[in-house]
Amino acid sequence: SMMEKLGILVAFAVFLESVSAASLGVVSTEGGMVEGQSIRLGFNRRMDVFRGIPFADVPGRFEKPKPHPGWDGVMKTKEYKSRCTQVNMLMNDVRGSEDCLYLNIWVPHGKSVSFELPTMIWIFGGGFLAGGSMGANFMDNYLYSGQEVADRGNVIVVTLAYRVGTLGFLSTGESDLPGNYGLWDQQAAIAWVHRNIRSFGGDPDNITLFGESAGGASVNFQILTPHNKGMIRRAISQSGVAACPWAINKNPRSFAEEIALKVGCPTDQNMAACLKMTDPMKLTMAGALDLSSSADHPVLNNLLLSPVIDGDFLPDDPSNLFSNAAEVDYIAGVNDMDGHVFTGLDIPSINSPLLETPIVDVKRLLASYTKEGPTALDYAYSTYTAEWGSNPSWETIKKTVVAIGTDYIFLVPTQVTLYLHASSATTGRTYSYLFSEPNRMGGIARPYPSWMGADHADDLQYMFGKPFSSPLGYWPRHRDVSGYMIAYWTNFAHTGDPNIGESGVPVAWPKFTSYGHEFLEINSKMDRNYVGQRMRIRYVHFWASVLPNLANAISK
Repeated sequence: SMMEKLGILVAFAVFLESVSAASLGVVSTEGGMVEGQSIRLGFNRRMDVFRGIPFADVPGRFEKPKPHPGWDGVMKTKEYKSRCTQVNMLMNDVRGSEDCLYLNIWVPHGKSVSFELPTMIWIFGGGFLAGGSMGANFMDNYLYSGQEVADRGNVIVVTLAYRVGTLGFLSTGESDLPGNYGLWDQQAAIAWVHRNIRSFGGDPDNITLFGESAGGASVNFQILTPHNKGMIRRAISQSGVAACPWAINKNPRSFAEEIALKVGCPTDQNMAACLKMTDPMKLTMAGALDLSSSADHPVLNNLLLSPVIDGDFLPDDPSNLFSNAAEVDYIAGVNDMDGHVFTGLDIPSINSPLLETPIVDVKRLLASYTKEGPTALDYAYSTYTAEWGSNPSWETIKKTVVAIGTDYIFLVPTQVTLYLHASSATTGRTYSYLFSEPNRMGGIARPYPSWMGADHADDLQYMFGKPFSSPLGYWPRHRDVSGYMIAYWTNFAHTGDPNIGESGVPVAWPKFTSYGHEFLEINSKMDRNYVGQRMRIRYVHFWASVLPNLANAISK
């Protein structure tokens, strides 16, 4: 009969689906069994997603993370866990939980279950003050969903959480409260992945870290610390390295005393003990970022809850630790207007087409960055205005402000870092990029000037494939640049060479060498003309060598 035939067809379809449906099902980890969610991506392709796997126990306040005690039965890992305790966007309230050390895993499968895939571990940014493993959520579309990267690049994607703000980075500079708790959390997650990823189809000997902003600096710290020896094969730092002026607090004690005063603790030998007993919400609010800033007091100088040289995680200044990364393949780069979001807070007129930006503001910002008095300021000013002519346009002056911020806060430290890595590398390869896809808010709607390039964090939407997962919000060119970025990044995870892997790329990206300083400019229009050399070398030379020598001459 018709019904019988239909029944047989349905049964056959179910059978076919189950044959082609590769899924891990219940996975056994060191703490116990976990079960994620299996999603269908298309013909013969599925993905397992695990959200909220614990990689450490609930951490003690101002203590290193401890191993998770484990659980009985099967833990359902289908929901993101709460982010770590942190201030909200407006800096007027606290969100999150101290129970937050969880990670998320995306595993792609073809006809059969995946085996020995490269694993990419994402470390989020947020100034060491805020952020979560899943990223901002817009209509259930999480920014750091690893689905597109995992599917398009055939890699496992892991996103991790770590303590931020006061609870993650407060330090007295002494052994009673040494700091770097957030870095230890990241390290515990990396070690967990190294020990457990084989059960998920990953290759523990092919782990790539990637991260942006404070996450990019964290990636750099993780390859420099002796505590990760042999665990990390490759790494990518986007708009943030250990050498950035905001990445290390060289004098943590004074800020710890400020926090102590705010929460009513003494600043003597009892300070650490009192801080450990203080309400975590109060501690977190006390570490909120002061957003009031000006050209004389850039907002950058308020980022004081950062990693410290503690003699343990960081035994020395990062610039002396590059031998630890000698065998790590490394990509580092910046966005062409990374400094815009910061300089726009310090000098708001740069974003207004109706207001002139006074030249005195340019000088004030330079003075607050160079910090070495009139000689250094004159040298800096003549370096940045050499091509102005006698009557610079408003736009030229505004763009110069953004360039100064971009160079000082991100670009120059990144170039110095690439140079340090390339010159101390043995087998490790080095690659440099400049991301320049113009900001989508620039021009027509005009919350931003029409001359805007790529602002800080503009690369994230492309990195995580949003033009594919939310196609209505983007143009075809945005899908192009997103596809290029995912291809380079995941090829690099597979082979250590961004040009070679499972994805085709639009241009061959040359290695960065200590003599040629080659880099790739990434945007939707890229072709072979987008390979460059010696990125902004005059300005790198000024900040990295002229200014320090001037400072020495002045102090003598």
